[in-house]
Amino acid sequence: MTTVFGDRDIIVVDLGFGDAGKGATVDWLCAPDAGLDVAAVVRFNGGAQAAHNVVVDGRHHTFSQFGSGTFSGVPTVLSKHVLVEPIALAAEARALAALGVPNPLQLLHIDAHALLTTPIHVAANRAREDARGDGRHGSCGKGIGETAAYALDHPDALTVGDCHRPAVLRAKLAAMADHYRHLVSPSMHRWPDHDDMVIMYSEFVAAVRITDDGDLAALADGGRLVYEGAQGVLLDEWRGFHPHTTWSTVEPSNARALSAEHGRDSHVLGVTRTYTTRHGAGPMPTENPTLGAVLPELHNGTGSYQGTFRIGDLDEVLMRYATKVCGGVDSLAVTHLDAVTRAAAAGIPIRSARRYPGIGDLLPLGPWKDLAHQQHLTDVLSALTPDTVELPTHPADVAAHLGSLVGAPVVLTSDGPSRAARRVREPAVA
Repeated sequence: MTTVFGDRDIIVVDLGFGDAGKGATVDWLCAPDAGLDVAAVVRFNGGAQAAHNVVVDGRHHTFSQFGSGTFSGVPTVLSKHVLVEPIALAAEARALAALGVPNPLQLLHIDAHALLTTPIHVAANRAREDARGDGRHGSCGKGIGETAAYALDHPDALTVGDCHRPAVLRAKLAAMADHYRHLVSPSMHRWPDHDDMVIMYSEFVAAVRITDDGDLAALADGGRLVYEGAQGVLLDEWRGFHPHTTWSTVEPSNARALSAEHGRDSHVLGVTRTYTTRHGAGPMPTENPTLGAVLPELHNGTGSYQGTFRIGDLDEVLMRYATKVCGGVDSLAVTHLDAVTRAAAAGIPIRSARRYPGIGDLLPLGPWKDLAHQQHLTDVLSALTPDTVELPTHPADVAAHLGSLVGAPVVLTSDGPSRAARRVREPAVA
């Protein structure tokens, strides 16, 4: 693999709506047998709503805020672009300890500038989504959108570093509670007493390593950094299909900037399934419940706020769009290759959408931060039925097709959820 990645940092991004296998890919990159000398996994977007499933030697964990290299003892950096939720983080640490990871919290490096997600944000998020009724956006109900939105309107919004200052923390919690009191009904959603939250957050910062940007540079001196993205590029806050998006920059620009700040080059590794999936509301032109019936999902179910897990045929138009949003990818990891043969054996082969009537095979990339354009794309996708053709039935042919689609070599494939199911390819590229 070093012939592909050289000594560059690796940025792992999902070229769909999420759940393509980023966690399993990061786990493999960090495994000792990969020989990539990974010094740390850096989370560069999202927060506690991430759900990256990793299966190693019979152990399964859904990584949320910890990096997916944790089973290999690789440290996690929660960068300034991550929204940190300490209550969920503590619960995840306990789950990892139960799976045999020694002292999980000691593997964490958390940037003091990262925004803090609190129970107040969570309550407000759920109240706002409940009020939308049938017009739900597809929120995970974890407070992510509220954390980001509140910070846009309040430059002094809570950060991880504020947990070191109890008086400041208490005052900011009180101000936030006043801000949301009109929205949140205590009979439906509530949060802990402010003093209890101050005590909890003070204990949190005493148990983890709170850092500044210099800490990342020190870690980088010890080896390669792997940047682990959350969600999928098609959910990006500015390039996704508004309003069914995440409040987070999913495409790799933030990760590229973090790597460049430390004088390093980066390699973008795109991850895709052999078919399309989506969790919750939003346009999905290739949705195919019949296909979903023969491709049961082991680790993704219905979320009370996020909604159902949806499955559909491959969407090449959206994959090209995601690749364009990323500014291109350098290589590709293809997961769920086994689905190709399983679907064919069930008599429901996976099909592929190569074009949409009226718009062809390309979606237009509009100006950055133009939500009107993104809403227009949502309207277009919601109204169209794509033209589809059958994919090849041999997994290797499907992998080759996907590589040609994004214009990058396929360097990793998998035909199952575990690390043992990963397969390495060594294309002749540098």
